[in-house]
Amino acid sequence: MPNIASSRKRVRTTAKRTAINTARKSRVRGFIRKVEEAIASGNKEAALAALKAAEPEIMRGVSKGVLHKNTGSRKVSRLSKRVAKLSK
Repeated sequence: MPNIASSRKRVRTTAKRTAINTARKSRVRGFIRKVEEAIASGNKEAALAALKAAEPEIMRGVSKGVLHKNTGSRKVSRLSKRVAKLSK
């Protein structure tokens, strides 16, 4: 445990930020899981609805710094491609 006041504060701040980031990342994963489950069930309407809900959540993760910009774009792109494939 650090003795300097600013170091103590950094430890507290880091712990808070880590908790927030973990919650955000978990939330994004949950939205992605819902899309993948809808794709697996073969229900196009549910998959589209889940994708519509997941896309802004993924991009919110990007803007908050939890995910890299390219990672967010890649995830949205791959999910939308898989949803589009359901209609064929």
